[in-house]
Order: sequence, then structure tokens, then C-alpha cells
Amino acid sequence: MTHLAFIIPAYGVALVIPAAFALDAWRRLSRARARLAALEGGRRR
Repeated sequence: MTHLAFIIPAYGVALVIPAAFALDAWRRLSRARARLAALEGGRRR
């Protein structure tokens, strides 16, 4: 009996979950930078 039916999805999950966390962090960082730029832009005037 081969265990590939369990091993392949495990590797898939091991790749998908960290990629989803990285994508979410990248999106949150972009939004935070935009908010910071808007706040700093108001102070310079």
C-alpha cells in the first residue's frame, strides 16, 4: 500500500498555507504603508 495519497496533499498544504500567510502579510503591509504615507503627507504641509 502506498502512502502517496496522504503525502502529496500534506506537501500541498505545507506550501499553500505559508503562501497564504505571506500574501496576507504583503497586502497588510501595503495598506499600512499607504496609511502611513497619507499621515506623513498631511504633516509636511
